[in-house]
Amino acid sequence: MGGHKAVPIDIRVIAATHRNLENMVQKNKFREDLGFRINVFSLILPPLRQRKEDTPTLAIHFISKKSREMGIKNLPAIAPGALERLRWYNWPGNVRELENTAERELILQREGLLTFDSLPHTSEALKKFSTSESGPDGAAALPHINPNTLRARINKLGIRYRRAQ
Repeated sequence: MGGHKAVPIDIRVIAATHRNLENMVQKNKFREDLGFRINVFSLILPPLRQRKEDTPTLAIHFISKKSREMGIKNLPAIAPGALERLRWYNWPGNVRELENTAERELILQREGLLTFDSLPHTSEALKKFSTSESGPDGAAALPHINPNTLRARINKLGIRYRRAQ
């Protein structure tokens, strides 16, 4: 940039996507030449919701990592059953959501057991409040999340729900 001589460089590009680029190329929704250039070596990692057995190990890793970042010297204990709750949650936000959940729990429970009670129980909320997702008696009140966030999660999970008449 700004010079007059060419400077040789050797770079590698690492790209990640949750989309099937091969199908997109076939449907002319992604440039074929670009697809060939970036598809030198592929790693296919299924989403966390399809490899639930990894959740406890990742959760412990994130708790340890976030504890160091937050300056928490004594690693908090995890309540009985909490890792199982994390394991069976659907994780629509994938590993980043798990990392954020670990950080949120450390913020909420600086001292004491990590229970992960703040983890949204989306489907339970909908069963209990099947007529409305917002308002003081709506499903969003149970997991303490914004109704718009709840609607987005409902749609992402493909959960059918009915609106109040």
